[in-house]
Amino acid sequence: MIKDNQRYFNRLHVVIDAAVICISYALAWVFKFLILRDPRGLSFSQYCVALIPIVPLYLMLYLAFNLYTSKRVQGRRLEGSNIIKANMVGLLIVMAAFFPLRDVIEAIEYYSRWMLAYFCVINVILEIGVRNLIRAMLRKIRRSGFNLRHLIFVGYSSAAEEFIDRIIANPQWGYKVSGILDDNKEVGYTYRGIAVLGPTEELEGILAENRLDEIALTLALREYYKLKRIVAICEKSGVHTKFVPDYNDIIPTRPYTEDLLGLPVVNIRHVPLTNTFNMVCKRAMDIAGSVAAIIIFSPIMLVTAILVKTTSKGPLIYKQERVGLHNQTFQMYKFRSMEVQSARAEKRAWTIRDDPRVTKVGRVIRKTSIDELPQLFNILRGDMSLVGPRPERPFFVEKFREEIPRYMVKHQVRPGLTGWAQVNGFRGDTSIKKRIEYDLYYIENWTIGLDIKILFLTFFKGFVNKNAY
Repeated sequence: MIKDNQRYFNRLHVVIDAAVICISYALAWVFKFLILRDPRGLSFSQYCVALIPIVPLYLMLYLAFNLYTSKRVQGRRLEGSNIIKANMVGLLIVMAAFFPLRDVIEAIEYYSRWMLAYFCVINVILEIGVRNLIRAMLRKIRRSGFNLRHLIFVGYSSAAEEFIDRIIANPQWGYKVSGILDDNKEVGYTYRGIAVLGPTEELEGILAENRLDEIALTLALREYYKLKRIVAICEKSGVHTKFVPDYNDIIPTRPYTEDLLGLPVVNIRHVPLTNTFNMVCKRAMDIAGSVAAIIIFSPIMLVTAILVKTTSKGPLIYKQERVGLHNQTFQMYKFRSMEVQSARAEKRAWTIRDDPRVTKVGRVIRKTSIDELPQLFNILRGDMSLVGPRPERPFFVEKFREEIPRYMVKHQVRPGLTGWAQVNGFRGDTSIKKRIEYDLYYIENWTIGLDIKILFLTFFKGFVNKNAY
């Protein structure tokens, strides 16, 4: 049986990474000087001298970018992203070191910068490939029942059920749950094949009699008064212990902690866009993106304006009050797609299928989201953002804030022309609760990269809306 020894595995991983770095470096030299047939300023042996500082530098960067953490629950995308970041930083450091050293070491003057760039690209590709190969091998080994981590749950709660659900759905993680200890469930009660072994008082004896790798504290919220005693037993056993808090009904997504002079403070919600630097970056992206989009889509907007104006009576632009950042209302712009109606009629529910109020041109521009293009000017004004939760009318905001928990959290950021919920299919007449779940995920996990991903997805599946009537 393969012993799950993270320290040994990390040492082996370091050796593999060092070999990959050397192979990538040699392949970059071959590509630059043999395949491209560039003039050789230095010999291969002279180039190899540079590997002496490059290998430890890159290994330290891999450590800094968390590339030696356990692969059990680390995603491939995150690992791939960290590999790219580490290699880009390494490339910048090596190239920056050339300038002060070129006056000291004469050979550096003839060292090819392009070869370093090729090395960076090849190393990223090989490193991702090798790590995915290792991941696949570990997955196969764990599916066969080897290299497992034996885990016991202390406390039966919704947190325990969700943890078990994820373990069963991801056998490649290599977890084997030995059972659950709980004071409120009878012995023998099972959840998805995992049985309650007894009360929490038996924890010390079970730890002494069984060889466990991890303990997961999943007590129900009402039982947190037992936590101090149970943690003391776990610490005494020396077994790695993790705490899975049962507060999903209160804090449904990712909280974050801060240190208040030694006092840990758990913030209920993490909103990256409350950071000034993040706000400035997003606003700059909105201004540049909206200006570019206005220029690109100006022919479409011009044709749409002519068609709207010549096929039905009424104003070209339809303005509607919406709720935006910090619950402030603003006038959102659209190309008019419906017949002019009274303010009272306008307050009826969402547009229905085959709604007689929608014009022939309106039906097309609503289906293709062309009617939303004037909102690019809302973005320039600062009312909206390119990406964010879609804004709603005040009437519906008042309605949903009472019916849907955490609905008002969406107003902590600017509303968007497109959003995470929209590219995942939640547009028009779809579940508001699901839409809010996706909006909350976006708000708490915002990055420039996520915004770019959403904009990219919008081009491929966000414009044509099957739920638009």
